[in-house]
Amino acid sequence: MIAPADRTPLPREFFDRPVLEVAPDLLGRVLVRTTPDGPIELRLTEVEAYDGPNDPGSHAYRGPTPRNSVMFGPPGHVYVYFTYGMWHCMNLVCGPEGTASGILLRAGEIIEGAELARKRRISARNDKELAKGPARLATALDVDRALDGTDACAPGAAPIRVLTGTPVTSGQVSSGPRTGVAGDGGVHPWRFWITNDPTVSPYRAHAPRRRST
Repeated sequence: MIAPADRTPLPREFFDRPVLEVAPDLLGRVLVRTTPDGPIELRLTEVEAYDGPNDPGSHAYRGPTPRNSVMFGPPGHVYVYFTYGMWHCMNLVCGPEGTASGILLRAGEIIEGAELARKRRISARNDKELAKGPARLATALDVDRALDGTDACAPGAAPIRVLTGTPVTSGQVSSGPRTGVAGDGGVHPWRFWITNDPTVSPYRAHAPRRRST
């Protein structure tokens, strides 16, 4: 459990900065997911930055759509998408309104509510695997498209909030290529993680999906 002094919610100004500043600064912060069954708290250990119109790997690269509209809105909101017809992934919007940059939450350590996360992640072999990867993270925290557009900076008991936590030093941060991103968007070293943290997901290069014959 983190110290009370570290439980101040991050203000909107935190997210209203360039995505490559915000992304590594999220490491060590604590995401609180309030569910009907109780809260789950997660210490962020791995993230990926996506720079909107400047980034071929971003969902917002070609402009606004009904799916990505939240990315073009105010910073500090949650963008949730559904992928491969199976999984949800969770992002935090950052930068000035209209820039459409965001940060994929790739992995974290469950520090409260592990019993609730275990019920949703029954295939996890241990607690380090509960949120080890973006789809696992969203599953463990009971995140789906119903939470798309949630204001994580709203006052009061919002379903998702981000607390100050204990940010890590620059010397504790590693960076490298983003996982599974193809083409020109795959070359950016915009994945950031806490060095040697056991909850960080393994790197995987993009592998084209094979069509069934």
